[in-house]
Amino acid sequence: MATKMKPLLTDLVSTVSYVPPNYVRPESDRPNPNELTLDHSIPLVDLQGLYGPIHSSVIQEIGEACQNYGFFQVKNHGVSKEVIDKMLNVSREFFHLPASERLKNYSDDPMKTARLSTSFNVKTENISNWRDYLRLHCFPLEDHVHEWPTNPPSFREDAAEYCKNTRGLALRLLEAISESLGLERDYINSALGKHAQHMAINYYPPCPEPELTYGLPGHADPNVITILLQDDVPGLQVLKHGKWIAVNPIPYTFIVNIGDQMQVLSNDKYKSVLHRAVVNRKEERISIPTFYCPSPDAMMRPAPQLIDNDHPPLYTNFSYSDYYQMFWKQGLNTETCVDMFKI
Repeated sequence: MATKMKPLLTDLVSTVSYVPPNYVRPESDRPNPNELTLDHSIPLVDLQGLYGPIHSSVIQEIGEACQNYGFFQVKNHGVSKEVIDKMLNVSREFFHLPASERLKNYSDDPMKTARLSTSFNVKTENISNWRDYLRLHCFPLEDHVHEWPTNPPSFREDAAEYCKNTRGLALRLLEAISESLGLERDYINSALGKHAQHMAINYYPPCPEPELTYGLPGHADPNVITILLQDDVPGLQVLKHGKWIAVNPIPYTFIVNIGDQMQVLSNDKYKSVLHRAVVNRKEERISIPTFYCPSPDAMMRPAPQLIDNDHPPLYTNFSYSDYYQMFWKQGLNTETCVDMFKI
């Protein structure tokens, strides 16, 4: 079978003029233009004032975005254009390498800390997603960088610099979100144990029949927050009040979204929101999410300061490793597994 011979979509796509059957979603679960709203977007927060006299109004803006959308964009975030450009360029170069070079990094084991793969979890899913991805663990950096690709030659250097920058941004955002919940500034950072950080470089090739499939179907993220870098090709959609909002790329901004662990920590004040990636006929698309996570041994629970007689705890205590394994086992068919940990 052709798909067995070509484990990566990138190499299959040049040989087909249609979407192979294993990528075709049921009619009830395909991108539907009628579900899309085009007159709306997610908030754009300027982080310039985070450490100045308008600090409290920026915190309020972040809190409102978390509560009302679960998603927001940030500008003046402290990550340079040069760092962003290098990361996008080296990512594109990686997926344009010859198959034999790319496949040196291939693995279908979701617990491997550096691996190239396709779709989501090829061992458990019935319908494939129109994407390949390189997934890398990146904190502590010195524990993982030696596992990363050595080709393109600048990959490790460019990706390491990017990871250091996005980690700094994640820590600043977690302090701000903590404050917006009325918690101590360092509460969330201290609730994550030793911390962990993963990155995916998603590659969505052009698709001959984009109306039949997804790059990624609707899902929520299992981690605390996700910081997404997109290239200039649209594809991200976010669910709000039963309608999908298309989030068009703004150069040199990041998109931040609340993950399942933030929903737990905030005792449902901030919700982890469903989002998806659609594909198109003409252009490849690259998106690079940074998943900021608790360390596997961290015990997750609602913040005690947010619990009282009127707001009982909604979640049981659990270790992040238990949650993460459940997420990969369940796959994206279930949309979110946070409900399995509700009291």
